[in-house]
Amino acid sequence: MAADLTAFGDWLAVPSVLCLWAAVLLRAPGALRSPHQRGLWFAVATAAAAMTLNLPAVVAYATGRDPGYAHAIGLVRNLIGVLSAGAVLYFVAAATRGRRLQLAAWAGTLLWLGTLVALDAAAPGHGTHTIPPVGSPVPSLAYWLVLISAHVIANTVCVYVCWRYSLRAESRGLAAGLRLFALGTALAGLFWFAYLLKALFGSTWAMPALPLMMNLHGLLRAAAILVPTLFTLRRATADITTAWRLWPLWRDLVQAVPHVVLSEPRAGRVLELLWPPVPRNLLVYRKVIETRDAILILGEYVSPGVPELARSHVAGSRIPDRRRAAAALACVLKEARRAKLGGLPVQSGAATALELPSAMQTSEEGGGLEDEARFLVDVAQAYASPETTAFTPGPYRK
Repeated sequence: MAADLTAFGDWLAVPSVLCLWAAVLLRAPGALRSPHQRGLWFAVATAAAAMTLNLPAVVAYATGRDPGYAHAIGLVRNLIGVLSAGAVLYFVAAATRGRRLQLAAWAGTLLWLGTLVALDAAAPGHGTHTIPPVGSPVPSLAYWLVLISAHVIANTVCVYVCWRYSLRAESRGLAAGLRLFALGTALAGLFWFAYLLKALFGSTWAMPALPLMMNLHGLLRAAAILVPTLFTLRRATADITTAWRLWPLWRDLVQAVPHVVLSEPRAGRVLELLWPPVPRNLLVYRKVIETRDAILILGEYVSPGVPELARSHVAGSRIPDRRRAAAALACVLKEARRAKLGGLPVQSGAATALELPSAMQTSEEGGGLEDEARFLVDVAQAYASPETTAFTPGPYRK
């Protein structure tokens, strides 16, 4: 069982490192521009470098060469690990906006690094840094205690602060990222605590689980810094879906009142999404605003009695209650568009003939654009439905 656990942990090493590096590269542009994200990104980048040097294949290659080469790989790996721990402390200090704590984090990191180099240089000639099952730690017990203390202190502080701030975060994305980072850091802390027990008391019962703990820590940290990217991707996907569904309604309405369009539209729906005429993050916003403007103008072509007839028509159909307001508006808009394209005059007193549904009135008053977009998607769906096609205003049309 213990051998299987260790084998699975070792197998997970390469996927964990690859995920870390992928996350580091994907988040690099945004993180390097944002001082608040820079420390977290650097912590994950240095952890990825340290874990790369700890891959079983890299360790086997280093130990298969001369002792000096294995020693250099081990020392560099440990120094990068301490640098990662220092970056974690700096991230915590930046999150708490403690200037003194930030300076203390870097001062402590430099002290840890200098002490490790000094202890390594003072030790007798040695190869790979290790704590063997029998015998003294290499290069020395003091070296390992300094190394372990750096990780345990940094990880403990980080877990406490990340979890505490995740409970206060207003953004779900921020809360999720902090909790994932805290869980990954907790696993790293347990990893180093197990090494502390081994160094001080020779305890080895937890050793088979350590590769799995360290590599799960890498996956969780990669996921933590990718949370903003995933939320951005989800929002972009939602915007594309909304713009796709709105396009048929928007196209029909702006054909009747083309002057509401800010930019020259593309030739088709696919081209509109692949090469939008406005910045992509404004595509849904512009579609909603232009659709609303078109609705307000077409409202002037609605004959008296048509909205009431549309509501009666919808009430007698199988349309669900929650979509009836959207379906009634779709019926009115189809009729108003016919009137506008047919050259019929503006209806006298039509300013009050078309009352906007509550979702659109709330948006006009500064409410959520998302509510209006969802409502207009329902209107677009109803606009193309057989129930709307079957609507005939009869004697109300003049």
